[in-house]
Amino acid sequence: MKLVVKNMVCPRCIAAVEQVMKDNDAAPLYVNLGEVVLPAALSPEKLKKIKADLEHLGFELLDDARKQQIEKIKSIIIKHIHHDGDQKFIFSEIISKALKRDYSQLSKLFSETEGVTIEQYVILQKVEKVKELLVYGEMNINEIAMELGYSSSAHLSAQFKKVTGLTPSQFKNQGIGLRKTLDKV
Repeated sequence: MKLVVKNMVCPRCIAAVEQVMKDNDAAPLYVNLGEVVLPAALSPEKLKKIKADLEHLGFELLDDARKQQIEKIKSIIIKHIHHDGDQKFIFSEIISKALKRDYSQLSKLFSETEGVTIEQYVILQKVEKVKELLVYGEMNINEIAMELGYSSSAHLSAQFKKVTGLTPSQFKNQGIGLRKTLDKV
């Protein structure tokens, strides 16, 4: 049985969902960003309890197929931008291959449901990653641009300013209070 879980954005989310499953005697085969795979179906009562426990932690079990696809797209993007480190990839190919559907169909579904295109969502996620890296202060803007697959630091800066209204330098001077959690992007 596969469960799709909304708002899983990091390894701590995976650990929290795994703990909910263990607390409810539902040993998953594996837990990834956005999904839990169980060896067998759960009783309606157990599923209801797990759903309530997950909601208490800020997660949501998705039973609508459209919402599940949207969450899978988001999980793929978040995983590649925030966790994998290798930014030299084409999202349309990765998403289409992972979901075994035509990218234009997925893109239309995403835009209709989320109000932004997949490309805009990717940009928003990259901007949040830039914010994170700027706050850490371990990399300069050129290194960040290279890390995130931008053609130049000027391109990154222009995109950053378009989204945030600030240059990367202005953001860095103003600090951490301007960051968003990934589930709010």
